[in-house]
Amino acid sequence: MVHQTLAPGPPDLTSVDWPAPPPRVVPSEALPPQPVLPKVKVLHVITRFWAGAGGNTLLSAVGMDTARYEVWVAGMPGGDLWDRARASGVRTVEIPGYRHTLTPADLLVLWRLVRLIRRERFTVVHTHSAKGGFLGRTAARLCRTPVVVHTFHGLSFHTRMSPGRRAMYRALERATRRFTHRFLAVAPRVAQEVVEQRLAPPGTVHVVPSAVDLGRIPLDFDPAARLALGVPAATALVGTVGRIDTQKAPLDFVRMAALVRAARPDTTFVMLGDGPLAPDVRRLATELGVEVALTGHRADAAELVAGLDVFVITSLYEGLGRALTEALAAARPVVATSVNGVPDLVEPGATGLLAPAADPAGLARGVLWMLDHPEEAAAMGRQGRERVRAAFAPQAMCAAIDDCYRGLLGLPLAAGRGPERSSPCD
Repeated sequence: MVHQTLAPGPPDLTSVDWPAPPPRVVPSEALPPQPVLPKVKVLHVITRFWAGAGGNTLLSAVGMDTARYEVWVAGMPGGDLWDRARASGVRTVEIPGYRHTLTPADLLVLWRLVRLIRRERFTVVHTHSAKGGFLGRTAARLCRTPVVVHTFHGLSFHTRMSPGRRAMYRALERATRRFTHRFLAVAPRVAQEVVEQRLAPPGTVHVVPSAVDLGRIPLDFDPAARLALGVPAATALVGTVGRIDTQKAPLDFVRMAALVRAARPDTTFVMLGDGPLAPDVRRLATELGVEVALTGHRADAAELVAGLDVFVITSLYEGLGRALTEALAAARPVVATSVNGVPDLVEPGATGLLAPAADPAGLARGVLWMLDHPEEAAAMGRQGRERVRAAFAPQAMCAAIDDCYRGLLGLPLAAGRGPERSSPCD
């Protein structure tokens, strides 16, 4: 079977040339009743509506112009973002039977998605994550949805999977690429990997930085956050944020902590988060004789990270890392594993330090260097903050997504985003 690739088309002249509306002569309330114009209906399909990709999707949904878009989110039940989405006016559908792993019940989930899309007649289906991307794009294809967009928050397969499982996930991603009109990626290296793995044709992947809620993140070190973590101001505090699972390699954090503690006994360690490997973390910390505080899930983790002296990511794979972006936004010195899109944010000597994945000793060397060079570490943190706050605001991400939708629908760009500004869909 020959798969048709979707090459970038010529610039949409209508989007460039259509004149902006003039100011109102008469306020709306003084006019006779006017018809309500239809909105563009958008359905986001995601597997797990929580954590990094979920937070990104929530900001994408709530940040769109409500005068133009009616936004829905559908996905797996569970997580704290559903209530936040509903409170913000987003329509939500928690699909019964939807699970994170592939199961025969996915045929029922697909049928429910098809029924939803046919009933609501969405103009745009925007999918996220591997399984959400496969089910959502397949359902959109069956329903002949006019516009289908997929965001890569990271790759669904990696070298630490079994070869069979890796091949299956790669095949699922490739099977739906021809159902997709435009691909977005959260970081340049993620976009490159997507093309190299033939998950999208060359020229169809556009980078849209994954935004974070910058308004609730402190601009610098926050003594109140340190106090909330129960650590004295004079004690060096090294920490991480994230789900305590295999992807995040939390045992490597413990091994790193033991090495740092051996060189600097005055250092304290904290892990903000919870997950299935939490008991293993406690067990290994006891064996290695290092105390690592586990706070469990904290809704205020993005604020508490401002109390750290060094923020560490030990992930084995990571599209970009929402916690990483939030730590940099708070000007925290960062030491991270050099996986996937992480080096797009953490540039050695400029915005942090890197170490290979599964290398606790390399991470420990980076942490010790940061603690031994506080002025240089602080300067890297400040540069990381400026970089993130300039490019990762929700308004910038939503403007780019709005441009993408408009470009695919042949609509003019929003005022102030004319031909001099490149659209993600040009």
